[in-house]
Amino acid sequence: MGAPQAAAETGATPRRRRLTPERQGELYDAVLDGLRESGYDALTMNSVAARSHCSKATLYRQWQGKPRLVAAALRHCRPFDPGGPDTGSLTGDLHELARRFTGARRDVELARIISPALRRNPDLAEAMHEAVVEPELRSLRKIVERAVARGEIPPDSPTAARLPHLLIGAALARPLVERREADADYLTHFLDTVILPVLTST
Repeated sequence: MGAPQAAAETGATPRRRRLTPERQGELYDAVLDGLRESGYDALTMNSVAARSHCSKATLYRQWQGKPRLVAAALRHCRPFDPGGPDTGSLTGDLHELARRFTGARRDVELARIISPALRRNPDLAEAMHEAVVEPELRSLRKIVERAVARGEIPPDSPTAARLPHLLIGAALARPLVERREADADYLTHFLDTVILPVLTST
């Protein structure tokens, strides 16, 4: 007697298998490929199901809809350390963040693709903040807390709370202002000449 038949005869609910990490990674890749090809608005759960050879019911069961699925896929493609880099110095930590950011150019490309949809779709904005933005903010807060404990940043520094705005703004503004990518050299120079002097000033 097969498991589904036995469950039906006994009245038990069939056990649902979770996707393996490998299968989940393949599905996330399908989502990101769909985003690059057609953008967020044209991406559908049907197209993701067909591209990933996964049932639409499975997608809805695990992610409830397109906003959470897209946010989970974007989180998956980013290398993430919950505590942030810990090199032993504020300068080292921020330089390492710059290196990681510029080493993941696809992230910038996807951010540009999804940005227009974030302004129009509150559900997507909420899902992205929960899955992508808030974890990154927590890691930046850890970096700042360690720097304060080492005496590198004044405990009452007003700039510390604006660190995410400065970093993200520097990365996204250069392509608009200079029509050039915000590469590692640019971000490191921006950190050394703009962010760090203000952040560490007393």
